[in-house]
Amino acid sequence: MTADRPTILATSGGYRRGLRVDLEFNLLMHHAVELAQVTGRRPRVTYVGTAGGDSREWNQRFTEAARIAGFDAACLNLFTMPNIDPLEDHLLSQDVVWVGGGSVANLLAVWRVHGLDQLMHRAWQAGVVLGGVSAGSLCWFRGGATDSFGPELQPVTNGLGFLPYGNGVHYDSEEGRRPLIHRMVAAGTLGETHCTDDGVGLVYHDTILIEAVTETAGKNAYIVRAGAGDSVDAVAVEEPLEARLLGGAP
Repeated sequence: MTADRPTILATSGGYRRGLRVDLEFNLLMHHAVELAQVTGRRPRVTYVGTAGGDSREWNQRFTEAARIAGFDAACLNLFTMPNIDPLEDHLLSQDVVWVGGGSVANLLAVWRVHGLDQLMHRAWQAGVVLGGVSAGSLCWFRGGATDSFGPELQPVTNGLGFLPYGNGVHYDSEEGRRPLIHRMVAAGTLGETHCTDDGVGLVYHDTILIEAVTETAGKNAYIVRAGAGDSVDAVAVEEPLEARLLGGAP
């Protein structure tokens, strides 16, 4: 069974260091499966690592983490050609599509070349839970701050726009992200923008923000909106959004 409505879990987390392997799924990844309402069988999860260049090493880590979690995993590669055909049938058969981090600018360009942006939209509308971390969060929104173009953060404004907001990831761990998001919102480059500390995820049904959740105690989400001020002295206003601690979180 897929989710009963279009659902996105946009995060700055989802992984943890494993006891016997490099990577295990943390609570945000498990929450994505819960949102898919899977019962009576192993959840089907596809990993899309376009933003990281379809790293086979990351594919292996994800597949091993899925084995430990009791999920059936597939990895969708677009380099050097799509490894799954037909793509649409595969995506529609999944419970969760999880998108990894890396270069969101490259992800958007490659997805559009292959029409994967449209296929993702169909899967989302059909109830397949879309999720991801970092670039895999930002891609679902209109834009945000990215290091896709170099070490100095820059705006990206050509996101898929499934969610009609901006997005800020790694909000508490990368020093330049908060001030750039504020400048972009104040200038009108981004509209209302939803941001996550590391370990935090945002749950959307259709395009409505339902709640913030966290796998790490003390971490939160934020909504940044344009405040009062003229075009010369425009400001952004940040509203903290308390995140619900997921079960079993430290």
